[in-house]
Formats: sequence, C-alpha cells, structure tokens
Amino acid sequence: MRNALELDDVRKRYGPVTALDGVDLTVAEGETVALLGPNGAGKSTLLAVALGLLPATSGRAALLGR
Repeated sequence: MRNALELDDVRKRYGPVTALDGVDLTVAEGETVALLGPNGAGKSTLLAVALGLLPATSGRAALLGR
C-alpha cells in the first residue's frame, strides 16, 4: 500500500516564531488521522504545508507522491 502523505523533518518559521519544528508523519492510503492540540499548536499550518498551499521552511512534504 502506498503512502498518501509523507512529512519528513518539516519545519515552518514565521520570522522568530517556529510554527512547526521537525514534524515527521506518514499516513497510508485509507488511514484516518486526527490532529489535536490547543490554539496556536500548528495544526492549520501543518495542513497548509502538506497540501502545498504554504512552503515549508525546510524538510520534505509529499502528498500522493508529489
């Protein structure tokens, strides 16, 4: 089964603020995942980077192999 989402050491900074700090995540096709956390934890930023709507500062994000 191939992976639907792969994040490897993804980091996102907004100036001095670190929104994502070395996120590693692999989600297989057909798998369900929930992102839980308080406001400001980086959930929306993680999704935006994963979807390619926001560039990561560093690391690799691939959605369906792209």
